[in-house]
Amino acid sequence: MKRAPARATRASAVGARGRAAWMATGTLVAYTALGGRAARGADAAEPPGLATPSAGGPGAVRTMPVRRFQIPQGPLSEVLRAFTAQTGVRVETSDPQILAMMSSGVSGIYTADLALKQLLAGMGLSHRFTSPQNAAVSFEAARESVEVTAPSAAVSSPKFTEPLLETPQSIDVVDREVMDERGTTTLRDALRNVAGISLAAGEGGAQGDNLTVRGFSARNDIFIDGVRDFGSYYRDPFDIQEVEVLKGPSSVTFGRGSTGGVVNQESKTPALERFAAGNISFGTDRTRRATADLEEPLPGLGTGAAFRLNVMANDSQVAGRDVAENRRFGIAPSLALGLGTATRVTAQYFHQSADDIPDYGIPWLFDAPAPVRRENYYGFRDANEIRTGVDIGTLRADHDFGDAVTVTNQTRYAKYSRDVQVTEARVLASVVPSTPIDQIIVNRNQIAVRSFESYFTDQLNVTGRFETGALRHTLVAGLEAGRETSEPVRFAFAEVPTTSLSHPDTSQPFTGTPSVTSRVHTEAVTYAAFVLDTVHVSEKWDLTAGLRWDRFQADYTQSVAPAAAFSRVDEMPSWRGAVVYKPSRSGSVYFDFGTSFNPSAESLALSTATAGTAPEKNRTFEVGTKWELSRGRLSFRAAIFRTEKTGAREPDPNNPLLNILAGNHRVDGFELDASGRVTDRWRVQASYALLGSEVISSRFYPASIGSPLANVPRHTLSVWNVYEFPWGLELGAGGQYVGARAASSTVPFDPVTGRRKEVPGYWTVDAMAKYPLSDRIALRLNVFNAGDREYFDQVHPAHIVPGPGRSALLGIDFRF
Repeated sequence: MKRAPARATRASAVGARGRAAWMATGTLVAYTALGGRAARGADAAEPPGLATPSAGGPGAVRTMPVRRFQIPQGPLSEVLRAFTAQTGVRVETSDPQILAMMSSGVSGIYTADLALKQLLAGMGLSHRFTSPQNAAVSFEAARESVEVTAPSAAVSSPKFTEPLLETPQSIDVVDREVMDERGTTTLRDALRNVAGISLAAGEGGAQGDNLTVRGFSARNDIFIDGVRDFGSYYRDPFDIQEVEVLKGPSSVTFGRGSTGGVVNQESKTPALERFAAGNISFGTDRTRRATADLEEPLPGLGTGAAFRLNVMANDSQVAGRDVAENRRFGIAPSLALGLGTATRVTAQYFHQSADDIPDYGIPWLFDAPAPVRRENYYGFRDANEIRTGVDIGTLRADHDFGDAVTVTNQTRYAKYSRDVQVTEARVLASVVPSTPIDQIIVNRNQIAVRSFESYFTDQLNVTGRFETGALRHTLVAGLEAGRETSEPVRFAFAEVPTTSLSHPDTSQPFTGTPSVTSRVHTEAVTYAAFVLDTVHVSEKWDLTAGLRWDRFQADYTQSVAPAAAFSRVDEMPSWRGAVVYKPSRSGSVYFDFGTSFNPSAESLALSTATAGTAPEKNRTFEVGTKWELSRGRLSFRAAIFRTEKTGAREPDPNNPLLNILAGNHRVDGFELDASGRVTDRWRVQASYALLGSEVISSRFYPASIGSPLANVPRHTLSVWNVYEFPWGLELGAGGQYVGARAASSTVPFDPVTGRRKEVPGYWTVDAMAKYPLSDRIALRLNVFNAGDREYFDQVHPAHIVPGPGRSALLGIDFRF
């Protein structure tokens, strides 16, 4: 596995693949831009009606199927046009002035009737169906007072049945509009909009998105459409409609893990609208990026058939960093059948490949990042790489048995590949604080792994709506089964050249000789059953109770000497309870309690030290309130919480082959969140989190007691504002603050200096300007880290990755 001689071959292969990807994307973009207008003008078959008249009369509506809506806020004329395209229901208005009013849109899973009610909420308007395919909207009759219902959005997973306003949990949503405005090209950047999340650097055996949510690692808590996205790779959101961060233990709904919360990515799926959209961008950090999003109704395939295709190609470097480069290509087709009917089927395929020159940043020098140039790169230009491949196929079927029961089944098969060689710089142990910087030499630790993972799962959910006396129930029950495999081969290198700390040589030939240190096969099988019941006691009170049982079996074999084999079975219950009080239809107050667990083989790895260790257990108490303000256009949320890990794994210093549940960790927190429209022209998304993390007890590391947890800043703040001028210009500005973060929970202090090992806090500021060139084409400029602030973005006990310097991205957005 000597990588240097293969670099030229790799460069040639990368070039060929890159040209093919850019040609494919360029062709699609050209078709989109040139052919979209003609397609838009063509007569399309009207989608079928959603309802049939009942015996009650022509205006009555019988059972309507539920569907997922994602209609953004905007003038009512545009919102109703999107509603008609998705449902086939034509909406007429009694007064032309109505169409100029601002609607907050609708997001979530509703019938057409409820969706129309939601998008009209707070506007003083009412609607009625005049036929199964037609509705009329008019001003409400004048009266002394009008009680306003806030627009309700719901989590995309069928396990969540209530609007966000009435869901007793802290949930942050980053929608497509915000991601586009901010020029977001990675999941990590999308999550910068959510306070309480901090980024960690890649670990030895796991590269890719590594997050800390509410003080606890969430590397294994990333999902797509409610199904675990197991792979270690850097995610591009080109096929994502919105990102949901569900905070607090969520094992009842998502299974193992989820101590601080989970991140769920909602995929773009077909509707019944014909459009072609996309973006072409160029950046000062040598970014070249193109995306395309095509949707086409297919009446020839039957009622409610539609196809959607998303494509992405990205090639970029990193502002302020030498050598590092990111190359990605993605394609995601999906086909839906039966939209607007009682039976709906969606087939999706997702592919993303990447060929990056990785960046493991700079080393620690005692208790602080080494004081070197931000540009310093310590790897080998021609030997470092991260190649990843992701292929995910999903089949989802929904069926409504009238209004009372909905059955959803989702089957997914995913496979992931990784080929990694990355350099981690480490200061020699012989260095002392008085050693001059220009005399310090660093080792180049080579982290190399070649791995294949797979994931096959099936989830069956049944949602029932029924009454017991005066109580109304919305009950979700389900079964899940899954099989995960992981086959990593790890390498070590001898005779790797060292380099200078202050002036690293990136062009130095790589002469390391490899040897295989481990060859592992892990297979994990999960069986789970759950039930979650929301009881509507009255108009003002809801109760929620949930219980889940998981059986998680992992079998691990290591074939390289010393060979080893381990097996472990964990059977764990998780439960949740909550009460919601609604003082008005625009606000709620809730109390929530939930549990979760982290098995030793959570990331499909076992060892002598962990095979006999029981799962870590976690619990959270949370009190919060949610309100829809400004006639439902602005949402506000606040929460206080405590999360405790009552048994944290610790390595026994007297027996390195044994881990014991010997520590208690706790995070006390306070969060504020506001998003929506302050005025008709001013939109804002802002969040703040105060996290007081602490090691409460530790049997083997008493010096750590009272120290903050690793990678947990005390303060995080994210703000994004957009103002729309009357002549079409949009200006956006915002920033992010992340407080100081410690490198380790168990060993917080540097053994030489005795001071806490941590990185300082930082501010960054971003800006955006967007101007429409026509009704369908707009020019957008994004400036990132406008102040060119030098800061440390991703933290690890052995290395730190600096944040990118100032860069600008100029692009053209189009939609036909």
